[in-house]
Amino acid sequence: MTRVTLRPVRESDLAVFEEEFGTPAGRSELQWFGFRSPGRDRRAYAENGMLHDDGGTLTVCAGEGDGGDGDVAGRVDWGRASGWGPPAESWCWTIGILLRPAFRGRGIGTEAQRRLVAYLFDHTRAHRVQAYTDTRNRAEQRALEKAGFRREGVLREAQWRAGAWHDQLLYALLRTDPHRPV
Repeated sequence: MTRVTLRPVRESDLAVFEEEFGTPAGRSELQWFGFRSPGRDRRAYAENGMLHDDGGTLTVCAGEGDGGDGDVAGRVDWGRASGWGPPAESWCWTIGILLRPAFRGRGIGTEAQRRLVAYLFDHTRAHRVQAYTDTRNRAEQRALEKAGFRREGVLREAQWRAGAWHDQLLYALLRTDPHRPV
């Protein structure tokens, strides 16, 4: 299997993100939400390196080398979600991933999400990490399940995309789950 590492975003990664994820082809039809501000990532990088108390972004690298010297395969993102009770007590992380088309279907997404969960459990007090995906996104469903996530249910018509509402599947992994990544 291809070696997968996560590392902080470098300024040179931003051009790759803009080029690869700025079009419907680069994101895929299930992740395309229309054109966004092309400078959003650059502003976040200039402000805080895309790492802050309420979430962040790491670059997914694939290939040989330690310290994230492989090819830029994509990015993983996480943010604080507080919809399950009082925000100060009941927050968890919601994660997401974007892989460049050339790196999809090779197990890189599974390993990147596994590594992100381990990172979040090692470096934050979160007890729950969750993710959601479109009901038609079979590849992401398999990747989440292989990474240790458990499917919890359907969020009916929860996401607006391409002129219609779409059902999402909610997945989660708890710090206490015996099958969680370490």
